[in-house]
Amino acid sequence: MHIVLISTPIGFLGSGKGGGVELTLSSLVTGLLAKGHKLDVVAPKNSKLLDVSKKVKLHFVEGEEQKSWQHQDYYSLVSIPDNSLLSGMIEKAIAIGKKADIILNFSYDWLPIWMTLNVDIPIAHIISMGSESFVISNLISNVYSKYPNNFAFHSKIQASDYPFIENPIVLGNGFKLSNYIFQDSKDGPLGWVGRIAPEKGLEDAAYVANALGEKLNVWGIVEDESYALKIEKLFSPGILVWKGFLETDKLQKELGKCRALLNTPKWNEAYGNVVVEALACGVPVVAYKRGGPSEIIKHGKTGFLVNPDDKESLLDYLKIITKIDRKCCREWVENNASSDIFASKVVKWLKDVIKEDQSQKLS
Repeated sequence: MHIVLISTPIGFLGSGKGGGVELTLSSLVTGLLAKGHKLDVVAPKNSKLLDVSKKVKLHFVEGEEQKSWQHQDYYSLVSIPDNSLLSGMIEKAIAIGKKADIILNFSYDWLPIWMTLNVDIPIAHIISMGSESFVISNLISNVYSKYPNNFAFHSKIQASDYPFIENPIVLGNGFKLSNYIFQDSKDGPLGWVGRIAPEKGLEDAAYVANALGEKLNVWGIVEDESYALKIEKLFSPGILVWKGFLETDKLQKELGKCRALLNTPKWNEAYGNVVVEALACGVPVVAYKRGGPSEIIKHGKTGFLVNPDDKESLLDYLKIITKIDRKCCREWVENNASSDIFASKVVKWLKDVIKEDQSQKLS
């Protein structure tokens, strides 16, 4: 197939601002290229992909970035700024898409979903969040009534945020495993990875590290500086070791040295990329049973799941984390979340979307 991919308008690929979408898109590109598909990727200026290939063409668009819906009120109105990066990306994708088979959208926003009803080329959407906007959820419902195959999700629990979706298409996610080195470091430090923002719950991981009298290595872009400063003041000096945002190669080398990753979200994560990245390095994960991670982690085998916001249980399970066989963590990723497995699921889904689109046009 010839596929046009639309990236997130939150930030350029490689900035960290786009969260898990950046890694998901790059990993999928790797998997699709390996299967011989032709790809065009439309993304903000300065974007870069993990794999540079003559088989994929990267189209840059300039403009004003969108504000992420997770940082807006659920009932906020749609806002498209002047010189909109999002609308520029969609225009570019549709122009390229006239000679392609399908457009694959990664942007959780109103405009690309609305365009599904208003262009001839089929547009498929990998929804990257739970229901974070009333107006977007309402639009998905309307588009779904005509094109039920055009929406896919990362986890069952994420899809359940959209109760009108019957028999949701769940793709999981995938990663280029050669980018992750297995390390058997049972005596390493504690780690936490994510955007530094309130919904990620860093304070709970810091509480655990503080109770153990240990440092907590923190990797991620500081999205909310006031939140980061507030957490620092809550605990002893030096508990939080700010490592910043690192690209995959550098991150996995440092993350792999950890004896455990703490995952403490305050919202329903759609999937939990950092959980799988840790497992790929052999690092077991202790996480709240909330969102996508609750479907990824195999309790007692690749880590432990605890009731949401139960910090004392996080502590208890960390004390027995060395009982986890780190090889089992890596094996789970190899069997369930490789870029090849993910790409195969996406290809099957996109073929169904194209078939349905052609059937609608004939009827």
